[in-house]
Amino acid sequence: MTKLSKAVDTTVSRRHGFLNTPRGAAEHHRNDRTGWLRAAVLGANDGILSTASLVLGVAAAGADHRTLLLTSVSGLVAGAMSMAAGEFVSVHSQQDSENADLARERAELKRDPASEQQELAGIYVGRGLDPSLADKVAGQLMAHDAIGAHARDELGFSPTTAARPTQAALASATSFAVGAALPIGVVLAAPTAYLILSVTIASLLFLAGLGAVSAQVGGAGVWNGAWRVALWGALAMGVTAGAGTLVGTVT
Repeated sequence: MTKLSKAVDTTVSRRHGFLNTPRGAAEHHRNDRTGWLRAAVLGANDGILSTASLVLGVAAAGADHRTLLLTSVSGLVAGAMSMAAGEFVSVHSQQDSENADLARERAELKRDPASEQQELAGIYVGRGLDPSLADKVAGQLMAHDAIGAHARDELGFSPTTAARPTQAALASATSFAVGAALPIGVVLAAPTAYLILSVTIASLLFLAGLGAVSAQVGGAGVWNGAWRVALWGALAMGVTAGAGTLVGTVT
């Protein structure tokens, strides 16, 4: 296999049943962490923000300390289960779609491999190869791993975008629970007289820290990630507290 064809023939997800680069030879990039990082950050952010907002809203309505604790713990359990269920269903739908595309591609390869090779060569021509070289590369890749070549270059599947429903559901539920536990800890520790202020300040710090960590792991600007998450967190908590105050005044 030529150096050019090796460059084109990159690693593809093992879950789909095709692999072209040894496990130890693949380079690791920040984008490799996109799937689990997205689910974990989303879950933790939701856990902190929804629980803190819930506490502030109920506290602003005049609830006592015991009611706040029960409400926040119930929110943790309900939110974690909701995140897990929603993430599993969503990602499983993506997985079903990917599997259907692969099955259709396998059938087309079996029915008319010559046309599929021409199709693959056309993709490489569009990327800048001359037709003769593109046809040669397509032929070598299909001889080595036909479904893998088409999955990558025609369908756009890759290890970083492969759907993993159970992994995503567990990551979302766990990270939500961890995030929600942070403001609950503040509820347990803070004096009742300073509870609203304590939850607000602590939650904003938690959100800013989470934004900074996720930005650092993803290779983005730390400060931008921190203030962006904290800003939207402050907005959400402010609206919820305002709604709680209004309800408490009316009732």
